[in-house]
Amino acid sequence: MQQRSLGVLTLILVSGLSIHGPSTHLAVANNGPWPLPQVTSPADNPSTPEKVELGRQLFFDPRLSKTQEVSCASCHNPEKGYSDGEPNSQGIGGQRGNRNSPSIINSAYHKFQFWDGRSKTLEEQALGPMQNPIEMGMTLDELVKRLNEVPGYRAQFQKVFGTDVTAENMAKAIAAFERTIVSKNSPYDRFVAGDTTNWNPTLELGRALFFGKANCSACHSGANLTDNAFHNIGIGSQDAGRAAISKLEADRGAFKTPTVREVARTAPYMHDGSLKTLEEVVEHYNKGGTPNDYLDEEIFPLKLTDAEKAALVIFMREGLSSPDLPIITKPELPQ
Repeated sequence: MQQRSLGVLTLILVSGLSIHGPSTHLAVANNGPWPLPQVTSPADNPSTPEKVELGRQLFFDPRLSKTQEVSCASCHNPEKGYSDGEPNSQGIGGQRGNRNSPSIINSAYHKFQFWDGRSKTLEEQALGPMQNPIEMGMTLDELVKRLNEVPGYRAQFQKVFGTDVTAENMAKAIAAFERTIVSKNSPYDRFVAGDTTNWNPTLELGRALFFGKANCSACHSGANLTDNAFHNIGIGSQDAGRAAISKLEADRGAFKTPTVREVARTAPYMHDGSLKTLEEVVEHYNKGGTPNDYLDEEIFPLKLTDAEKAALVIFMREGLSSPDLPIITKPELPQ
């Protein structure tokens, strides 16, 4: 880490860029409500340890798919940033969709779920992949019947919800589990809180660029570093994006702004997984995206130098990664 940062610092010094000390731009860094608030649960789905554990079991259980080969964790693998490391995800029978699997990290704070925002809650989102013929390929009736035939699940659902397995309560348990996958306490969080111990000039340059010249914070704003909105950023695919949901032509090719917290863990990037590295992401924005009739007004050539691009990548890779991110392992599944 230190060698990589110092390498970029050498580039910065050679290029003659001015570097400010860690505390210089603290007011700029505090961009929106900070720090991240405590996760809250819906009134009709309060969190309990027993419900979270049940959700963890369901999340890792391939019996939720028709062929019993795909679980939620197949596409949201904890070891791969709760994504899957693939441009587009593989479902039952080796089928593939046309979108990248979004990470569930900090999805508790999102106002919309899925790239096109077609679900507003984690509870609603949880049932979607189960019924998608390309992903898990089940009907809810089939799935409820299958899990009710597992004594261990029936006993837990009775304990947690006072019912046998139902689709609604499956969704509630999975959502309760997903709300525990939270990233905070990154080096940037500690910097904003006033701890500059490990904040070096390269991270500071990258942070200043993120909230300044590079214009990242036009969309990646607030405590979770997303505006929870939809933008056409010039990726160039034929996917209608948000327009398929909103029915507004202005939303064509627009997709939800993901958080950039833990972004180093979640490659490849964009809704179609077309950019493999953070360096490619920065270069995409630096050139102003791919021109199209619906390109967002915040996308334009940035004219970043090589040193600035490198520092921006380091800020995202090192400054926004938390040592406290929970990496959940597969539990023993009910029988």
